[in-house]
Amino acid sequence: MRRREFLGMTAGAAVGLGAGRQRPNFLFVLMDDLGWRDLGPYGNSFIDTPNINRFAGESLRFREAYAACPVCSPTRASIMTGQYPARLHLTDWIPGRRQWPAAKLLTPAFNQFLPMENRTIAEELGAAGYRTGAIGKWHLGGPGHLPTDRGFGTNIGGTAAGQPPKYFGPLELPGLKLEPGEFLTERLTEEAIRFMKAERGRPFFLYLAHFTVHLPLQAREEVIAKYRGRDTGDVNPVYCAMVESADASMGKLMRGLEEAGLSENTVVIFFSDNGGVRFQGKNAQPVTNNAPLRAGKGHVFEGGIREPLMIRWPGVTRGGTVTAERAASIDFYPTLCEAAGVKSGTVDGRTLMPVLRGGSLGARPLFWHYPHYSDQGGRPAGAVREGDWKLIEFYEDGRLELYRVSEDAGERVNLVKREAGRAKRLHGLLADWRRGVGAAMPEANPGYDAGRASEGLTGYEGPTPEA
Repeated sequence: MRRREFLGMTAGAAVGLGAGRQRPNFLFVLMDDLGWRDLGPYGNSFIDTPNINRFAGESLRFREAYAACPVCSPTRASIMTGQYPARLHLTDWIPGRRQWPAAKLLTPAFNQFLPMENRTIAEELGAAGYRTGAIGKWHLGGPGHLPTDRGFGTNIGGTAAGQPPKYFGPLELPGLKLEPGEFLTERLTEEAIRFMKAERGRPFFLYLAHFTVHLPLQAREEVIAKYRGRDTGDVNPVYCAMVESADASMGKLMRGLEEAGLSENTVVIFFSDNGGVRFQGKNAQPVTNNAPLRAGKGHVFEGGIREPLMIRWPGVTRGGTVTAERAASIDFYPTLCEAAGVKSGTVDGRTLMPVLRGGSLGARPLFWHYPHYSDQGGRPAGAVREGDWKLIEFYEDGRLELYRVSEDAGERVNLVKREAGRAKRLHGLLADWRRGVGAAMPEANPGYDAGRASEGLTGYEGPTPEA
């Protein structure tokens, strides 16, 4: 990965579709802040997710799928373009948190919208005759940079904002007006079904980006009450109810596809944009628990970047199968292009089509660059995952932590001293990649004050001792 090592992917219709195969529809369901362990298929035993359990039984499920960033806007940008957030210079949620005056580092400025020069998957598919719709959260720019400015024919609910002011009506968003008592997650699901039924007979790409389970924590009272009466450990009962609302949405979507006769020719992708929120701000009460993964949103530890991913494509994927192949959010763009028989531009991701067909993706490193302080206690850092190994570099002090993630998903045994040669090589790989993508780095803060540098954020994770 030296200099600008892109993966150029050219796919003709015969490669993507197979002889005589009809072009598939795409339903991309993106959850917000959903943790890797929040669902039944990933080991959760106390949140009811019967519809997602059923969906997993019909899908290829990835054990190790990754978001390109531990916060939302950058991951969404990587989904749209197939490129790393560092290359797009969009490395934090928009507009980002204010610079803490006494912090050790000054974090770099970043793009406040998805760069116009980078084509989106909606632009690629739209040019090939697909009907395109974005329903729900956008968070990649405001006027002039909204979904309808970036290749989507329909925008329902998408704005520059990263969260809704509330989940219950009365509420107005673009193309959407909720009456008192209406629940946003349910209404977005209804709009998605309406879009798909209206586009029958024409291939479509629908990007349904739910706001749930992002703050504010709100759900229907009868569902919340069920979890208040249940042992959920230290996971917030309202959060549990929000996860159940996501499950209800998947059930309705699958029934809607079946009723419209679209089920057999629609590729359904279920993913999340970053890890679940463990702690938010200075609140000592946790939101969710990503264990055995470490930490959560805002951290480059596994809890902040490993995501649930399930893909259902009748006739291509084998239902109920699980793969150890590693996927990342940069891979969706080339995958959808190949599946649709569309030639894509240069991207950082790889097509997942070999994996969907039961094969292998081949070896490759994955990279992260998060040069910011997060509201969840995360510190500026970068990371590289290659094979079983993951190296993290913390930018405040250059500290390195090395984990054999295949055996230590909780990232508790720092092997940087024991595996010094491996750590040095991975560190060089990460540094070369940063130079190749032109990653913006934080700088020393002349106003740094060690006594005031800590903001008292609950989720801060201190250094792991060297084994």
